[in-house]
Amino acid sequence: MNKRKLGTLEVSALGYGCMGLSSGYGEPTPAAEAIAMIRAAFDRGVTLFDTAEAYGPFANEALVGEAVAPFRDQVVIATKFGFDIDLETGARTGGLDSRPEHIRAVVDAMLKRLRTDRIDLLYQHRVDPAVPMEDVAGAVKDLIDAGKVKHFGLSEASLASIRRAHAVQPVTALQSEYSLWTRDVEANGALALCEELGIGFVPFSPLGAGFLTGKIDTTTELAPTDFRSISPRFAADARAANMAMVELLKQIAGRKQATPAQISLAWLMAQKPWIVPIPGTTKLHRLEENLGADRVELTPRDLAAIDEAASKISIQGARLPAAVLAQTNR
Repeated sequence: MNKRKLGTLEVSALGYGCMGLSSGYGEPTPAAEAIAMIRAAFDRGVTLFDTAEAYGPFANEALVGEAVAPFRDQVVIATKFGFDIDLETGARTGGLDSRPEHIRAVVDAMLKRLRTDRIDLLYQHRVDPAVPMEDVAGAVKDLIDAGKVKHFGLSEASLASIRRAHAVQPVTALQSEYSLWTRDVEANGALALCEELGIGFVPFSPLGAGFLTGKIDTTTELAPTDFRSISPRFAADARAANMAMVELLKQIAGRKQATPAQISLAWLMAQKPWIVPIPGTTKLHRLEENLGADRVELTPRDLAAIDEAASKISIQGARLPAAVLAQTNR
């Protein structure tokens, strides 16, 4: 697989989002199958594996730690802190906690779960309005100086938060939602700021939480434990309206001998050379399909046609449930 740079950190052009193996999309994948999936991604050239303490909580980090142990030094582990999660019980209040003393304790626990002596890329999962960004960045800087962390990232952060953090400890990557149906980072200045400061960008939900693959329609049943069951964009009427984007992707895919998922990922990678999507899946054939996007060439003419057609489609429904959106800083 081709390589890309997040700041100075070199990774595969496509990473693997591990969250769905443990949480978010229904019942967790059995451990043996999940470990096999992560190892299959590595065998196919993936070197960036994305997790977080909140996924499970804790279970996903432990899974990643076990899965990558045989080739730990050949991969980049990215994980995230920032939620108020009891380190002993895993109990969650639903709130945020980026106090420096909490960050330090969380990282020590992460290192044990991940079976490693350093975290390659440590993100603040959500900006904590109760803690000055300078204090957060300073705490991560201290962890970098101690050798426990290699690179600092932010997720769903505003321009002001990014600048304040970057002034204390250079930010390697910004992780926020970005895809053909969630494009606000183009308009709000986030991508421009990343370019200005030399920060890489990691789009999560690059396939629109599965919708842009074309495998979900108005009849698809979502489990109560699947976050999409309460996401406005996946409400029945919104799904019906948003199928227009899927039809566009199918048209382009037909011309390029690709799939809608591959076009979605190739479109993201064509926006900037420092964009590294992290699609997740629990199925081997979907993993191989996603990674095939690295070989899809979209010409300037293709991109212009996609943009023109997409501009005429009005996406319906908020991208995430209201309670989740309330914790974003974008």
